[in-house]
Amino acid sequence: MSYSFADKLIIEFDRGLRTLSHNSVRTQRENPAKAVTANHMSADDMKLSARLMRVNHAGEVAAQGLYHGQAITAKNATTQANMDAAAREEGDHLAWCQERLNELNSHASIFSPVWYLGSFAIGATAGLLGDKWSLGFVAETEAQVEEHLQDHLRRLPAQDNKSQAIIQQMQQDEHEHGQTAKSLGGAELPTPAKKLMSSISQVMKVGAYWV
Repeated sequence: MSYSFADKLIIEFDRGLRTLSHNSVRTQRENPAKAVTANHMSADDMKLSARLMRVNHAGEVAAQGLYHGQAITAKNATTQANMDAAAREEGDHLAWCQERLNELNSHASIFSPVWYLGSFAIGATAGLLGDKWSLGFVAETEAQVEEHLQDHLRRLPAQDNKSQAIIQQMQQDEHEHGQTAKSLGGAELPTPAKKLMSSISQVMKVGAYWV
């Protein structure tokens, strides 16, 4: 079925509301933490884990915005389908992080709407530049996310095996998304663009860590 640009905007508006209400489209994969028996954690360890998982949740909200924005401006059906498929897997990540936050008696970042809308605008802009740059943006984003997740695996309390299980699966998925983007013709981004992306993500990490 062919949609007009106005139709696509309405669809993406609905997807945005679903994301922010913790009801994004998912592949319905089981949360990897469910297969793990929880270890006892101190109050301080739970607080640290909650802050780190809130950052990860914020990152997944941003990922939804990026993929939705890029899908709406994608130039061909293959690229759009790839963005939609990746967004569904990122929807799994979003749900898993929210479930873990609930278990840790914590909450998502109050800035979630800002992370989503800002990322949607960035994604749509990347898509307008052309599919090779849009896919290159995905590849670089996922590379930076992989590095970020590895840092969180180092920082998480050793006892928090449930959060570790979630992050490990997320890391695997992010790697696959990045490799897929490259295989579809994603271009290598200029160094200044990579540094700008890193700086923007750092703002989000700091904000989500505390609120």
